[in-house]
Amino acid sequence: MIHNIPYLAVVALVAIGFWAMIFRKNLIKVIIGIAIIESGVNFFLVALGYRSGAYAPIYTHAPSGQMVLPVPQALTLTSIVIGVAVLALMLSLAVQIYKKQGTLDTRKGVLKK
Repeated sequence: MIHNIPYLAVVALVAIGFWAMIFRKNLIKVIIGIAIIESGVNFFLVALGYRSGAYAPIYTHAPSGQMVLPVPQALTLTSIVIGVAVLALMLSLAVQIYKKQGTLDTRKGVLKK
């Protein structure tokens, strides 16, 4: 059971993010929900690469033993960079929507002419 705690945390983060995306009507809160889902996915990738009692994969003085997987860590770093760029794009679009419509309420989704 103790080994499942990271995966339960991932499920909780993704569930909170989906809840915010579906049930919140403010566009900023929807964007925060998307960011929470992204954090859950990144945490899942890190949890997949974890090995109990393993060493960091530094090969200059590699110890004789099991090492953690470096690929999920590299994927997570890539995902963080892409996520920051997408988050900045979503926030800039939210600013433009607010300038155009005067509101961030998703229920008023028809653009003014």
